[in-house]
Amino acid sequence: MKNRASRLSPARCGVPAPLLVTTAIALVLAVSACGKQDDGRTAGQQLDSAIAKTGQAAEQARGKTEQTLASTGAALKDATQNAETSAQALASKAGEKLDDLAITAAVLAGFAKDSDLSILKIKVETRNGLVSLSGSAPSEAAREKASVMAKAVKGVSSVENKLLVSPG
Repeated sequence: MKNRASRLSPARCGVPAPLLVTTAIALVLAVSACGKQDDGRTAGQQLDSAIAKTGQAAEQARGKTEQTLASTGAALKDATQNAETSAQALASKAGEKLDDLAITAAVLAGFAKDSDLSILKIKVETRNGLVSLSGSAPSEAAREKASVMAKAVKGVSSVENKLLVSPG
């Protein structure tokens, strides 16, 4: 039995081999070009157009990047200012707390030096310079003395005396 390829060889069909190959290549190129529009521009013009489009895209990306950086910089500045304001507020509150603690300690130290006032029976609380005394005092004179002593401490704005007189 003869080989099928030999039955269809170009020599048997009467078509020279180079012509057959050239025709096949032309058909492949024609099929691959289907769907592409020929706008009449040369390859160089097409390349120039592609380069110009790439340049435009790069310029747009640069603009967007600059805009994003500017927005980020503004947001960072705002965040820094907010953090600074918060830190100042916290420092102020901490300072007030320390001042209140110092006032309370000074009032209690004064009471400890006085034999009529017992630091075990008198509770001292301070908030924003306002001293509040609660507990008991042995006499009305001791109660009043506690108010006077507390008012004499530096940083005290006022004294709220809730001491009850209870002898003994």
